[in-house]
Amino acid sequence: MTVCNFALLVKLFTSIRNLEEQKPEDPVRNRIWMTSQTNMASGNPFFDDVRIKPEVIDPPQNEDMMDTETLNDPTQTAIKPNLTVSSSVRELLECPVCLNAMYPPIHQCSNGHTLCSGCKPKVHNRCPTCRHELGNIRCLALEKVAASLELPCKYQSFGCIGIYPYYSKLKHESQCSYRPYNCPYAGSECTVIGDIPYLVAHLKDDHKVDMHNGCTFNHRYVKSNPHEVENATWMLTVFSCFGQYFCLHFEAFQLGVAPVYIAFLRFMGDDNEAKNYSYSLEVGGNGRKLTWQGVPRSIRDSHRKVRDSFDGLIIQRSMALFFSGGDRKELKLRVTGRIWKEQ
Repeated sequence: MTVCNFALLVKLFTSIRNLEEQKPEDPVRNRIWMTSQTNMASGNPFFDDVRIKPEVIDPPQNEDMMDTETLNDPTQTAIKPNLTVSSSVRELLECPVCLNAMYPPIHQCSNGHTLCSGCKPKVHNRCPTCRHELGNIRCLALEKVAASLELPCKYQSFGCIGIYPYYSKLKHESQCSYRPYNCPYAGSECTVIGDIPYLVAHLKDDHKVDMHNGCTFNHRYVKSNPHEVENATWMLTVFSCFGQYFCLHFEAFQLGVAPVYIAFLRFMGDDNEAKNYSYSLEVGGNGRKLTWQGVPRSIRDSHRKVRDSFDGLIIQRSMALFFSGGDRKELKLRVTGRIWKEQ
């Protein structure tokens, strides 16, 4: 063991020993003491309520071996009466550059200062703490310590109550059913995130989106100069039916060199719920019509991803002007449709 790793371990176990010495012997007082220690913890919220298991295990070598259902089921990861780790231990696992949690490979300089693998290229092989050359030293001791930790999901404030092993936490969070949604409004680069009720209120109050109740729709889209086609959303309408919310998009964009119009529906929820519904769209005029039937896409898929996959009713500009009638100098499209729930 190197001097650096030895010093690191001494610091870690000293912190844990100090906690043990402070614990009252009385069980009731001990529980009160543990609660107060947790409430006093401060710093990066990523490490709030960090817990340590009694044994040290090797980090998983293959993420595919993890049970995805277990990672997403908080009932399988109930909180255990483990020892609360001191703030000094949390600080050891915090990268001094990006301030995020570190994952293998964790690098260290010859003086024992650590940083994450993502930040190593950014510091040009120089330790950000002492400016010594970093080299290729792995801090295996700290990686072992991290493997023994359990942490709450970062979406705890959105309702997730699970506690997950340190090396499983990131994978869980990428799939957590409580993770917030991005704002589905495509007319601007909106960065608002939240749960569905919050986003519905946000769309109504901040984006002034039309809100409708019912599972059928009949909308007319008019544009005075249809020859000016830009990659911009023209309209977003939100429908409330079956106790859910759906976003109807209609816009013009360039498909190669040809301007086209597209209409599609997105479901305000996860993909597994979206598959329970279907919808149809219809547009026509002059005795002709085009129809489309499909499954709404979850708003987990971005507006651009859905549009660029052409998963909706696509209307060529020449056909759209034919449907509009008249002298073909003004776009007048009427799009009708309905939403239904699959049995």
